[in-house]
Amino acid sequence: MKTTLKLEEFRAPTKLKVSALWTSLMFLYVYGDYFNMYSPGKLEKMAAGNVGPVNAADETGMLAISMMMAVPALMIALSLLLPAALSKWLNVLFGLAYAAILAVTLPGAPLFYVGYGAIEIPLSLLIAWTAFSWPKTEEGGR
Repeated sequence: MKTTLKLEEFRAPTKLKVSALWTSLMFLYVYGDYFNMYSPGKLEKMAAGNVGPVNAADETGMLAISMMMAVPALMIALSLLLPAALSKWLNVLFGLAYAAILAVTLPGAPLFYVGYGAIEIPLSLLIAWTAFSWPKTEEGGR
C-alpha cells in the first residue's frame, strides 16, 4: 500500500490574515508612489507643490494625505491588537473606503499605477470580505 504525504497546512487566524493583507497593501502603496516619482516631470511638479489628485502641497493638504496614508499603516497593528468585533468593522469600513479611494484616483494615472490599482482594489476588497466573514465561536456554556 502506497502512502501519500500531504503538506502540512496552517490556518491563520482572521486577525493575522487581515494584518498580512494590510501589510501587502502598504508595500504596493509605497512602491507605486516611489515608482511614480520616476514619471517624466513628476519631481518638477512635486517641487512646484503639486502632489497628485489634490494638487496641494501646503501644510493642510500634506496633513490630509499623511493621515489618509497613516490609516492603512496603523491597520497592520490594529488588526491584531484591537478586540475582534472592533477590528472586524474597522477592517470592513477601511477596506471598502480604500478600494473607493483607489478607484477615484486611478483615472488619468500612468499605466504602471493602473496596474498597481488593479491589484490594490481587489486586495482592499479582500480585506473587507475577510473581516466581514470573520468566523464566530460559541460563547459560554458548560
